[in-house]
Amino acid sequence: MKDDIVLHFRRYGQLIVDWPHKSDSKSSFPPKGYAFLIFEKENSVQDLINYCVVDKEKYYIYISSPSSKDKAVQIRPWCLADADYLMDNSQPVDPRKTIFVGGVPRPLKANELAAIMNRLYGGVCYAGIDIDPELKYPKGAGRVSFSNHKSFVSAISARFVNLQHSDTEKRAEVKPYVLDDQVCDFCQGSKCNGRNASFFCANISCLQYFCEACWTPQHLKPGKDFHKPLIKEGADRPRIIPYKWC
Repeated sequence: MKDDIVLHFRRYGQLIVDWPHKSDSKSSFPPKGYAFLIFEKENSVQDLINYCVVDKEKYYIYISSPSSKDKAVQIRPWCLADADYLMDNSQPVDPRKTIFVGGVPRPLKANELAAIMNRLYGGVCYAGIDIDPELKYPKGAGRVSFSNHKSFVSAISARFVNLQHSDTEKRAEVKPYVLDDQVCDFCQGSKCNGRNASFFCANISCLQYFCEACWTPQHLKPGKDFHKPLIKEGADRPRIIPYKWC
């Protein structure tokens, strides 16, 4: 129960307990077996970590309840500074050479994501982990920017990549990162009253933005009639340009 979790962990400081879709589910217990502990003060997190037992670089704390005694519960602290990593500061971060990576293991840090993608495709200059704007905890997705077109195309052509973190391995989806503020690459806004492009073609023969007026004529051409527009998922727009958290 939520109250039991609060009761156990408030010895480290004032906190609230939350989990994904908590308000929608109206459940009093995290249905997937994990929850976010959001402490009022940063030193509360450090106090909790200091109390943990460390086993193979993992943090555990033992909790007893009416149904179980001394159950080992894993604690996964998240440092906000680990959400962004600039691998090569000599290269500009180009949103048009950025991929979206879906299904990222939540403990994976930005520098670890950058290292994996650089080993596979080379040319990585930046990696970022998307975090919940309220919980400040990883959402399970990220972005990687490349310094060259060849590496970018190699990554999106693969479509999937296996991401390993400790004993966790997930098959992550890879696709171009779709931007909200791009004009049509063909008419430069002249056929759509300057509005931003509605569609992005993820086929490697295109990789361009189109307004509605330009999509159809450009994709009636032989060899392009099977292309499908890629629409940005979700209403929130993740960060592209790296910055430091306070």
